[in-house]
Amino acid sequence: MNLPRFIQIHTLHNYPGALLNRDDAGLAKRLPYGDAVRTRISSQCLKRHWRVAEDHFSLASLGVPMAVRSRQTLDLIRKKLIETGLSEDLAQSAGEGLRDAGLLDKGGKESKGKEALATGQAVLMGSAEIDYLVKRCAELAQENTETKALKAAIAKFLQDKNEKKNIEALKHGSGLESALFGRMVTSDVLASRDAAVYVAHAFTVHEAQVENDYFTVVDDLQREAGELGSAGIFDTELASGLYYGYVVVDVPQLIANLEGETAKDWATLPSEKRELAGRVVQHLLHLIATVSPGAKRGSTAPFDWAKFMLVEVGDWQPRSLAGAFQNALPTDHAALRETAVQMLADEIGKLDDAYGATLDRRFLALDKVSVPNAQRLSLNDLATWVQAYITQGAAPAQVA
Repeated sequence: MNLPRFIQIHTLHNYPGALLNRDDAGLAKRLPYGDAVRTRISSQCLKRHWRVAEDHFSLASLGVPMAVRSRQTLDLIRKKLIETGLSEDLAQSAGEGLRDAGLLDKGGKESKGKEALATGQAVLMGSAEIDYLVKRCAELAQENTETKALKAAIAKFLQDKNEKKNIEALKHGSGLESALFGRMVTSDVLASRDAAVYVAHAFTVHEAQVENDYFTVVDDLQREAGELGSAGIFDTELASGLYYGYVVVDVPQLIANLEGETAKDWATLPSEKRELAGRVVQHLLHLIATVSPGAKRGSTAPFDWAKFMLVEVGDWQPRSLAGAFQNALPTDHAALRETAVQMLADEIGKLDDAYGATLDRRFLALDKVSVPNAQRLSLNDLATWVQAYITQGAAPAQVA
């Protein structure tokens, strides 16, 4: 077998006249790189859209429990406790008891009611974790029918060493999103989780192309009355560009996160322990290729499929191909897309000459392009090829 440790995914997406990702001032996000300022899409934005996409290859369709990212998770627990038959007062006290005992930060401690259960940060929690806490709080409420007594019992429960181990073990049930993109928590109880998928900020391969879009809103009733003018005058930024994206999948970490195994033992696990990881990456490739981020969707329709996708598998530590675009490509180039692919191919060739051709490659492309030591495939075949590599450790000759 030839099991890959890392899967590297490089993409080129083209978006004209869109506002894909905004900063705190509502402007298109930017990135200074090399000899020019570029437009960028943050990794958080990309991951969010991949997480919530609803299509045939959605993460939710894999049948693995998802997670909830919210500041209102304690209020969700309160509602679930009421559904079990607990009184509103006891359910509220249970939520406050979890908060005060260090389950989540105490963002709403000085407030009352629902707001008292709001945390300062949005925390990712899996369904298994939430259901376990609901079950234990409901059990404690049967034995402690006074609000103060229930809070004290919950505090004791969360401080118990065995219970802490139980909750820590539940990190493997903290949702598929957590298994992919990790979880960082400051909680005294919940466990952090290492990410298995690393996502870079996408950026334009050329200098930022941004314009200020001035627009007005017409008032229908005012127009019918024969009055001139508009109901509002506004402006926003629109950007166009060809974006380079880069994603790395740490296969041992992904298998460990999904199966509850130790990452160092991944290569000795039976194929059935790698089957889910293979399907997850298969779906992820489809999402990366076809799911678009984008603010102002209603007015810009910022949807695109990857014009180029290169997938590399191997054991060496990952390396981005962003260096191919350290010098921004001229935006007036007659074949910008093909030139960008050629720049990537040249960068690969230089790396192969310097370090050796250590990676197995396949690629998808709309244009007539070539990549060193790589075979061209359709998206379905590309995703199936990667899936087989993970589950079977297939050599190139075994999986075309």
